Amino acid sequence: MSDSCGAPVQGTTIDVSSSETVLQGKVVSEGTPVGGAFVRLLDSTGEFTAEVVSSPEGDFRFFAAPGSWTVRALHRTGNGQADVSAEGPGVHELQIAVA
Repeated sequence: MSDSCGAPVQGTTIDVSSSETVLQGKVVSEGTPVGGAFVRLLDSTGEFTAEVVSSPEGDFRFFAAPGSWTVRALHRTGNGQADVSAEGPGVHELQIAVA
């Protein structure tokens, strides 16, 4: 199931094949999940690649190629980001604190 922009529903459980690279995690503010944040995926040069909206529980997910990525969260309560080096397939967990 997808939302209106074609992105997969955030926060649902998925099966990941052995060849997929998944960047997923949670947006939080002072330890509390933040829903409705715009979560952006930037490549190693800082170029915009994709965007999703975090679920009400703060969850987000991107399917990406192996490599270095920046995941940035933008919300009315603040912004935050995390860098990840996803050198191989699998699920790479992130937490982004917005302040």
